[in-house]
Amino acid sequence: MSFTLKIGDRSAVIGVIGLGYVGLPLILSYSRHGFHTIGFDIDPAKVAAVREGLSYIRHIPSDQILAEVSAGRLAVTTDFSKVSEVDAIIICVPTPLGRHHDPDLSFVEATVDALAPHLQAGQIVSLESTTYPGTTEEIVRPRLEANGFRIGEDLFLVYSPEREDPGNRDFAGTAIPKVLGGSTAACTAAGQALYGAIYPAVVPVSSTAAAEFTKLLENIYRAVNIGLVNELKIVADAMKIDIWEVIRAASSKPFGFTPFYPGPGLGGHCIPIDPFYLTWKAREYGIHTRFIELAGQINESMPEYVVRRIADALNERSTPLKGSRILLLGLAYKPDVDDMRESPTFRLMDLLTERGAEVRYHDPYIPIITPTREHARWTGQRSVQWNEEELSGADCVVVATHHACFNLEQLVAWAPLVADTRNALAASATRPGQVVKT
Repeated sequence: MSFTLKIGDRSAVIGVIGLGYVGLPLILSYSRHGFHTIGFDIDPAKVAAVREGLSYIRHIPSDQILAEVSAGRLAVTTDFSKVSEVDAIIICVPTPLGRHHDPDLSFVEATVDALAPHLQAGQIVSLESTTYPGTTEEIVRPRLEANGFRIGEDLFLVYSPEREDPGNRDFAGTAIPKVLGGSTAACTAAGQALYGAIYPAVVPVSSTAAAEFTKLLENIYRAVNIGLVNELKIVADAMKIDIWEVIRAASSKPFGFTPFYPGPGLGGHCIPIDPFYLTWKAREYGIHTRFIELAGQINESMPEYVVRRIADALNERSTPLKGSRILLLGLAYKPDVDDMRESPTFRLMDLLTERGAEVRYHDPYIPIITPTREHARWTGQRSVQWNEEELSGADCVVVATHHACFNLEQLVAWAPLVADTRNALAASATRPGQVVKT
């Protein structure tokens, strides 16, 4: 039976490699739509948790996982030989940056090399990991063809970028249109069948490279605009103008303006990373992407600007930054999630510590810092309690992430000085000089 027919009658088995913030909700979507699914991950702890029906991602309830496992529609494993048992393989693994802002495709390469020996004729392979244009054809396709497969004939290959926004209740999962491009027309058709089974809107493009470029455009658009407003914030601060007031007023224009907001830096797996995938690839064509790189430089410099503002605010109180107690509120990179990937709070912690401050953090969604590649020094650090002793005992409390659960009334009552990077206290009654917007 052809792949398209298997999708149509729900007899196709869907495999997802990488059960993180992208892979786990994706495999649950297929399972809830009646497909038998197999999840693959190299982390035994994640596999064990899913088997027990336990979620390790805050916005995904455990009962959703337990329901699919109990129904027999969702199985998980660390054994890549079981790739031979599925009809579709969707790759959702990390694509971080190297130390010099060069693409690190080691996870993609290792995954493809691990699954290739177990592939069967008639299967479809889809890469969802964000990457530079050309990755699917230059990195993935040769590895598959080296195992004797003819792409578009006995094996289908597509690229379909993930568009997850963890914690976004308005646009989540299959509510987000699915872009895809195939290596051949037959591949694109197979991809449309695969994703059309669970996504109401599928947006085909002419090639895998066009699909890869689409994802980069989406996030570069955001990175550049955030870089712009971060630079404008620095100018506005120098002029004693509240940039948040300006943005609010500009947003009243019903056309031609989309609001973006400043912050202490960029976080998450996409926006701080994706622009550099394109700048790296563009050099191959002799193109220097000055606009994108400038935005990246501005965004990466924001933690240093925040620290300077904190130091200035403390100096006005005759308190040096060295030896001061700083409490950072929010380690997650965005509100109301437990995702700390690329969080600018880590950079704030590093910079403050380097300047001699005693640094703590509070984040109810991240009670302990697990190992990271870039910030290993903070592994094992625990979130302090939210109480009057901790907040009043800090020389400065920094709102790095504005979780909805933060009690702003208590924050204002207890904290002697607040550095507000998110305009969280805009509507709060504060004491004169208590809040500095950073």
